[in-house]
Amino acid sequence: MKRDIPDLAGGVLLAAIGLFVTLYAVDHYEIGSLRRMGPGFFPALLGGVLAVLGVMIALPALARRGEAIRIAWKECLAVLAAILVFAAGLDRVGLVPVTLASVLIATLAAPDRRIGWRIALAIVVTLLSVAVFSFGLKMTVPLWPGR
Repeated sequence: MKRDIPDLAGGVLLAAIGLFVTLYAVDHYEIGSLRRMGPGFFPALLGGVLAVLGVMIALPALARRGEAIRIAWKECLAVLAAILVFAAGLDRVGLVPVTLASVLIATLAAPDRRIGWRIALAIVVTLLSVAVFSFGLKMTVPLWPGR
C-alpha cells in the first residue's frame, strides 16, 4: 500500500525542525518560568508547537493511500531560473528591470499562454516591490541600472 508521501514527509520535516528549535532553545538560552520568561521560552514554545503540528500531519498520512508523486519539472525550472536571474541581476540591473524579468520568467511554465496577464502581473509585482522595499522600508536597492 502506497502511503501519502507528501504529507508524511512534510509532517516529519516540520516535527524535526520543531524538535531541533526546541532543543536548541533549551540548550542555548535560559527558559525561565511562566511568570518570568527567559529569552528561550518563546522559541522553545513555538518549536514545540511546530513539532506537535508536524506529528498531527504525519500520523494520519500513515493510514491514507497516496498517489504517485509527479514532479513538475517545467515549473520548478522556471521558478529556479527566475530566482537566479533576480539574485544575479539585482545589483547590476536594478530592482525594476530585474523584477519585471523574474516575474516574466517565472510565468513561462503557466498553462495560460496569453502575454497580457503576464505583463500585468509583472508590472503589479514590480510596483509593489518598489513601494515596499524602496519607499516603505527605505532600503538602498538600486531601482535602475547605474543608480
